[in-house]
Amino acid sequence: MKKLVLYVIIFFISSHTLLGAVKGILNLPDSVYIFPYTRSGGWCHLAWSSDGKYWNDLGNKFRFFRSDFGNRKIMINPRLIKGADGVWHGIWQLSTTGKAYGYTCSLDLIRWTPQVYFEKGDESYEKYSVYINEALGGIKQQIVLSGDTLCGYVQSISRKHLENILAYVTYKQVCMRNESERMEQDSVRFADLNSVKVSIDIHRNQVKSISDNLIGVFFEDLNYAADGGLYAELIQNRDFEYSSKDGNPDKEWNSKYAWSVEGENIFFDIDRKDPILFNNIHYAVLDVKSPGGKFCNKGFDGIVLQKNEKYDFSFFVKVLDGGRSRFKIALIGNDNKELAKTVITTIGHEWKQKKAVLTAREGADNAKLIITPLDNGRYGLDMVSLFPQRTFKNRKNGLRADLAQMIADLKPKFVRFPGGCLAHGDGLDNIYDWKGSIGPLEARKPLPNIWRYHQTRGLGYFEYFQFCEDIGAEPIPVIAAGVCCQNSGTCSSYSWGEVGCGGQQRGIPMDKMDAYIQDILDLIEYANGDSQNTKWGKIRAESGHPKPFNLKYIGIGNEDIITDVFKERFAMIYHAVKRKYPEITIIGTSGPSCEGSDYEEGWNFADKLNLSMVDEHYYRTPGWFIHNQGFYDFYDRDKSKVYLGEYAAHLPGGPNNIETALSEALYLISIERNADIVDMVSYAPLLAKEGHIQWKPDLIYFNNKEAKPTVNYYVQQLFSNYGGDEYIASSVRLNKNRDDVKQRVAVSFVRDSQTGNMVLKLVNLLPVSVESEIFIPGISPQKSVQIVLKGNPKDETVRPNYSDIQLKEKFIYKLPAYSFTVIPIVNK
Repeated sequence: MKKLVLYVIIFFISSHTLLGAVKGILNLPDSVYIFPYTRSGGWCHLAWSSDGKYWNDLGNKFRFFRSDFGNRKIMINPRLIKGADGVWHGIWQLSTTGKAYGYTCSLDLIRWTPQVYFEKGDESYEKYSVYINEALGGIKQQIVLSGDTLCGYVQSISRKHLENILAYVTYKQVCMRNESERMEQDSVRFADLNSVKVSIDIHRNQVKSISDNLIGVFFEDLNYAADGGLYAELIQNRDFEYSSKDGNPDKEWNSKYAWSVEGENIFFDIDRKDPILFNNIHYAVLDVKSPGGKFCNKGFDGIVLQKNEKYDFSFFVKVLDGGRSRFKIALIGNDNKELAKTVITTIGHEWKQKKAVLTAREGADNAKLIITPLDNGRYGLDMVSLFPQRTFKNRKNGLRADLAQMIADLKPKFVRFPGGCLAHGDGLDNIYDWKGSIGPLEARKPLPNIWRYHQTRGLGYFEYFQFCEDIGAEPIPVIAAGVCCQNSGTCSSYSWGEVGCGGQQRGIPMDKMDAYIQDILDLIEYANGDSQNTKWGKIRAESGHPKPFNLKYIGIGNEDIITDVFKERFAMIYHAVKRKYPEITIIGTSGPSCEGSDYEEGWNFADKLNLSMVDEHYYRTPGWFIHNQGFYDFYDRDKSKVYLGEYAAHLPGGPNNIETALSEALYLISIERNADIVDMVSYAPLLAKEGHIQWKPDLIYFNNKEAKPTVNYYVQQLFSNYGGDEYIASSVRLNKNRDDVKQRVAVSFVRDSQTGNMVLKLVNLLPVSVESEIFIPGISPQKSVQIVLKGNPKDETVRPNYSDIQLKEKFIYKLPAYSFTVIPIVNK
């Protein structure tokens, strides 16, 4: 899809000019030697030699391709074999036994095909056996490279071929140097930079339509974003379904986690005989020999209570031994002070749900729930819940008010959910099934989280749809494309246990694909179906929402490697959905990166299917965002639209600071310029709970008391709150004829076609202010506001500053150093 015009130009320039710097290249023989090797991380590197004796590292350990097998990315004994057709075939072992192999091929040793994996006995093994046999028949040799002795297999290539490879490596190394640029180097880079002036002309007659759904959010249950986070439930492990299968490293992580007993003559165990429902098989058994003992839950790092706030308590209980039974329910503060209490009475040997309302007399930061049986006996307890009544929009089973409001304040045009990796799961048996996330809470099916904790799925598909409706955002559910994640941490769904890989992409068996596809069709019916005449529309109505949710988009797949297994299943899903629901926009995927074999094959596949939209993901350095502002300039406007579903600027340690935020603002300027092809954008990840951060950076951090927006949050908010559906061209002329200066000053001008209101956005990534003369023909003199986000590169706590500004057709504005400015202009 992406037309690599710039790369082609630079490639040929490199091959004719940069190679002159390679000492002695013109004196090489017509044929030279190459040697593939790997050190760590599953990367294939190349060494080369003119005589087979003295070896040079090609590109300072340049990474030509990486094994994509499992979460360990295994590569052992890589070999390159040139076929009779001129194609290079890459073969490597996936285990020391030599039973399983990885394979890729290339015409030029630069661009490689998506990888396949197989073991002896597979059909694929027979297909590639000629290359395996040739590889196995090769003679292993020893070479000395930079003082290290390496064992492997030598091949010969032409000098011309080596020159092309060196040109490519040189080009990529230039790119890598650009991408490593940091603001901390600016004092040297711009040491002689004093005054910078710029003339900005807005061309109001050069208009193109752009997406009015541009900025949204992507929610994934990562970093405890759901349970213990956005989902307002205060009791941890309420369903007693925590399990070692969740993969959590905590040795205490089991059905008893977060629960304990205090006092004497009370004993706590777990049982599964006659559970409430089959999806929720474990429950607590309290054996009370004499009253006085307590059953306690510590919540998620404690329970925060607000003074005079009401909390809904409920649990399922049955009497196993005994008669009429009473339970004192209390909330206890840090100093063991009782802050709220009630007594619940039950009788009978069948499960009954009991409810009560607790009002906190005082606030507390680290409270806990105490259930005290007041009678002897044995009792079964399950689905123990404590919920604040004050949730977002005051909804039952709702969302934590401050976090949800902070997301709503972004004014996102869409919400992608329930995750990326979470959606396609940790092995086939962990693919997220939406049906298990709806209905009564006790009937929902909890799941291990691919991020190694537990999902109650109290925050399920109904709640996601409801939240989207509440904040006026388009819902974009993401469904696995019939395959699990290629980075799965389990081998449970396939036979290669001897590989020790930790998992690999596997496809749902073909005899189960019809049922899986029907589940996806049922989801669309659940969202959009009539509440009287469709099965799933009626089920939605029974949950309290008779009106359709008006679903328009559905994502199929997430960062999948583009294998034959993936493509076959994706195509089946795509055609089935388009046949029944042609009005639904299906969003495909282009693999886990914005370059490489899966990216290219993903776009080729999208072209064949004529997909409406393709989801791209990339996490890059600030330098990458600076040097790739033209990334979408050359995309074919007649092909699929782009959804940039996950992106963020990354630095070592994952800080959220002015450097990362402003590089994202700079890039979003280019996105607005290309918003005729880039239809939607969402930063990722969205939420992270302090003390449980698995991925950084994130947009919003939080603890039990406080939600903490980052400086990156405000960049997203300003772009979302001050957008438009028309992009108006501008010309920017600087008084400094330096590319590194020009790259760091950017302008965008957009307009709302309904109101005529306009927005001017200005980004300055220079360490000095920029005096700008701005000409916007036709605007009336008016008083407006300038919203400025500025600071030092490492600042993490700065916030937008609002001040008045006087506007007219031509005015002077001084862009502060390291700043992002937004100026709304009212149509008069």
